[in-house]
This record gives sequence, structure tokens and C-alpha cells, in this order.
Amino acid sequence: MTLLPGLILAGLIAAQTGTQTPPIFQPGAPGQGARVITAEQAVALSRSTFTAADVAFMQHMIVHHAQAVEMVGLLETRGANPAVRMMGRRIALSQQAEMDIMRDWLSQRGQPLEMPGMSHAGMDHSAHMGHAPAHAMPASDTPVMAGMLSPAQMQTLAAATGPAFDRLFLQGMIQHHQGALDMVDALLANPGAAEDTLLSDFTNSVVADQSTEILRMQSILSDL
Repeated sequence: MTLLPGLILAGLIAAQTGTQTPPIFQPGAPGQGARVITAEQAVALSRSTFTAADVAFMQHMIVHHAQAVEMVGLLETRGANPAVRMMGRRIALSQQAEMDIMRDWLSQRGQPLEMPGMSHAGMDHSAHMGHAPAHAMPASDTPVMAGMLSPAQMQTLAAATGPAFDRLFLQGMIQHHQGALDMVDALLANPGAAEDTLLSDFTNSVVADQSTEILRMQSILSDL
């Protein structure tokens, strides 16, 4: 059964504002008529139109965004260019807000925030130190997931300072953003994926915002 996004949005608005709205109709199966549902039912139905691919996308994107925030944390103490620092702060603010949205989306649908083996704890935090501990194995060139920086790349970034850091940061964040766009493309290739109204809006926002930020970072990088 397909739910019309407009009807779901009407239900969400009614539930949140408490205002009087026209009846909300849920389309029936082929050969059957529509039925009137309450605003609360519309909200509940909007949370049931998701797939396993949708859930995995949100779980993966939380980890992906977390690394971007870590990269900006390095920028605050190692970068030199004000334009790069301002760009980084904007990225961190938007991605932290999006992480909250993704966690809420998963929680409201009774889904875990993490997939086994994909938790934030699985990332290489030795990069924060600027070098790996003396007893540690060399950092891996394999990222936690496609589109992210590898532990080795994160260590290289953490070891740089000044203009060299700024260039590596922009190059790495462009790669990172492109990875997010690739993740959206991969999600949309799954039949029935991203039909959830909120998830559809979120993926559209990711594509629009990160495509724009890639162009901006490419411009800043060309001036360094």
C-alpha cells in the first residue's frame, strides 16, 4: 500500500499544531476505496514506510558524519586559513544537527543506532594524538566504510599543520562529501528505498548541501 507524502505531511502538521484540518485519506489497495484516518494514525504510518536499506543508510551515515566532525576538531588547532576554518565550522554544525535527526529517525522507528562493527568506537582515534602509539601497528589504508578517510589518512591529516593541513583537510573533506553523495546514490538504487517522507527530505538535503560545499571547497583549495 502506497502512502501519499502530502497526506502524511498533513497528518504531521495536524499532530504537531493541534489545528483543525480536512479529513486525511489513506489510499486503499487496488479495487478498494480510501479510508479516513486520524492525524495520529498518519504519523504512525509515516514511520512504517521504511526498508532495511533505509535503516542501514542512516546507521552508516551517522558514523560517516562523525568522522567529518572529528576532522573539523583537528582543523581548530592545526589549520591556518580563516576561510577554511569558517567552512569547517559550518560543516561541523550542519553535520552534528543531521546526526541528531538521524538518531531521532532511527529511535522513533524502534531501530538500533548502530550496526554491529560500525560503531563510532571502531574508528581510529590515535589520529587525535598526531601520531600512532609506538606499540601500534601501522594505520590501515582501508576506511571503516567507503567514502570515509582511512585511519592512515586521518593520521596524516593530524600530523600536518598550517597551509599543508588546510590543503589536506579540503582534499579529505571533498572526498568525504563525495562519499556521502555516493551513499545516497547507492540507497536510491534499492527498490522501495527512501520512500519515507522524512528520509526522502533528508537525502535531498544531503545532496543539495554537500554538492554546494564541494564546489565551495574546490574554490578555496584552488586559491591556497
